[in-house]
Parts: sequence; C-alpha cells; structure tokens
Amino acid sequence: MHKNPFSDAELARRLDATRRQMETRQLDIAVFSAPESVFYLTGLDHWGYFAPHHLVVPLAGEPVLITREMERVSIENQVRNAAFRGHSDSESAADCLAGLLARMPGVRIGIEAQSTGLSDAAGRALRAAMDGRAFEDISDLSPHMRLVKSDEEMALMRRAAVASDAAAMAAVAAIRDGAREADVAAEAVAAMTRAGGNPPGFGPFIRPDARLGEEHTTWGEGRYAKGERVFMELAGCVSRYHAPLGRLVHIGSIRDEDARMAETCKIAFDAVRAALRPGARARDVYAAWQDVADAAGMAHYRRHHCGYLVGIGLPPSWTGGNSVTGLRHDSDLEIVTGMSFHILSWLMGTGKGDFFMSNCVLLGPDGAEVLTRTPSGPQLV
Repeated sequence: MHKNPFSDAELARRLDATRRQMETRQLDIAVFSAPESVFYLTGLDHWGYFAPHHLVVPLAGEPVLITREMERVSIENQVRNAAFRGHSDSESAADCLAGLLARMPGVRIGIEAQSTGLSDAAGRALRAAMDGRAFEDISDLSPHMRLVKSDEEMALMRRAAVASDAAAMAAVAAIRDGAREADVAAEAVAAMTRAGGNPPGFGPFIRPDARLGEEHTTWGEGRYAKGERVFMELAGCVSRYHAPLGRLVHIGSIRDEDARMAETCKIAFDAVRAALRPGARARDVYAAWQDVADAAGMAHYRRHHCGYLVGIGLPPSWTGGNSVTGLRHDSDLEIVTGMSFHILSWLMGTGKGDFFMSNCVLLGPDGAEVLTRTPSGPQLV
C-alpha cells in the first residue's frame, strides 16, 4: 500500500470502458465513491480510504479526485490520471463534490448509491444541493468491470497466491499441542509479509475448534490442544489483489469419517474446477459441487455457494466491497475467461464427517488454474 501498481495503458483502458458505459446509460458525469472503484480507476493504494473519496469522471476531460487535503502528497505521487481537489477538515467531501458538480456542464449524473464511501447523509446533502439534476444509480458499473481480470491483474493475483501459501505453510508449521493462538497468527502474518504480501483486506482467520463455526473471527488468547481442529482461512494480498485459501488442520489425530470426508471435498473441488468454463453459468458450477455431495449420500446438505469472485479488496474485506458475487444455485452469472474465484469445498456438520478446503482459482486462457498450492490435506500435525 505504497505505490500505483498499474501502467498508464491499463488505466486508460479502464477509463475508456467506463466512459463507454456512461454513453450507453446516457450519463454526462459519473461519481465513484466506493474505495474499490476509486482504486480500480486511479491506482491510488493507501490507507486513507477510511475518509470519503469521490472520483468525478466526465464524458470528456480530466477526472477529478476529491478527498482530504492532507492526502495531497500520496495522491500526487500515485495518481497520474486525475486532478486532485483537497478539502479541509472543516469542510465535508460531499460539500466539495456538490460545489464541483454545480460548475460542471451536464444534467445526468451517476452515483454509486450503495457505496460505503457515500453515506446517506452525504447523498441527501448532494441531492439537495443539485436540485433539478437527474441522478442514476451506477453501483453495478465498476463491480461488473472488475469481474474480468487483465494480464496485469492476473500477474498480481499470482503474486498474492505466493504470499497466501507462505502464510498458510507457516501457520501449519506453528500449530501443535500447546501452541499459543497468537504465535501461530504471528508466524502466518510474518511469512505473508516476507513473501511480498501487503496487509490484506481482513483476516487471517485462524481459530480453535470451539469457535470453528464463527464466520469472521480470528485468533484468541488460548492455546491449541491435541485432538482439536484448527480452522484457517487467509489471503495473501499484493497491491489490493487477494488470493484466499482455507484449510482445516488436525492436531494429533483425525477421525476416520473426517478423513473420508476430506476425499469427498477434494472430488467436489475438482468438479467445480472442471465446471469453470467460459459460457457456463454460476448455477451450473454450483450444481457440479452439489452433485458430488449428493452422490456421497448428502442430498440433504446445501450451501449458500461453493465460492465467490475475488480480486480487488480494501478493508474490511477481500470480497471487493460490501457484497459477495457468489457461485450460487440460483445465479445466472456467466463465467468468463479472466474471472478469479475463491472456491470453497465445505462439508461441515453433515453427520457423516467434517472437512473443508478452499483455493484461489483463476480462469485463464488455458483453463482453470489453481493459484494457491498449499497441500489440500488432511493437514495432520
């Protein structure tokens, strides 16, 4: 989180694609406030997104980036395709945005209404100040463009996967009877950093058996003990691109039914990988996973998805914002070359044994490539 990772050609391609979408939607101006969108279009990679950033893109002319004046040095060092408008802390970003828009020609304005970067209060103030001009919700515009990765983005995903594997292997090596939860986490974070990783959007999630079912909590103050399982889900991050993976680590022993379930999980994962083909639908990919579960005698078992799309992620997530684009049983999303996924083969609480594994998978020109290479397990330490 210290430099712009994109070439000028890459940024120009994204801006051109944005403007083509604006023309299709008959918009004169588009305002991007989601941190992921601002990063995607400018390459600004810093911690300052806790405060509002508004990127104003006209159909023609130079975009303008609005945020706090104190970020000037970082923005001047990183942002090459937008002018900077800083505001003092006695003025809100929304006020600065309204003032800029009032001076710009055009009556149809697109805004990211679902963005965490545009509060309800800011949205209401903006609409009041811009009375008489039409607003359109473009919350889907940037996320849709980000689904398919360019060559530059694919390279960053592969580098992130290297950091993921380094962190996972360090954590597995540190887990043992009596090991402190904090020490295991420290080894994972250190290895991730040494492997070239940047701070991830969230996680790593490493927690003991007693809290295994908690979705987004991580290490605590205890020690691991022989006979328990350790849940591990983490993502290496390079220039905001994430490559998540997950493993279940067993300390000392593994039940026979869990070992059998591990084999089923691997078969199901391979079925998903085979189903990730250009032109397939997300529901088809999920069905490939569910068919394996059904054949193993678990027709009663259902998941909300068997994975989701990943790439850019800023705190507090690695999913690319406040929503998840999942491979669900009811999703018509078309699978396209260049998409990247966190594929989860999760069979927990089935009554027939427990196991899970997950990997980052990139659908490249040569097919579905598993980027994370940590052994699938069972991981027995």
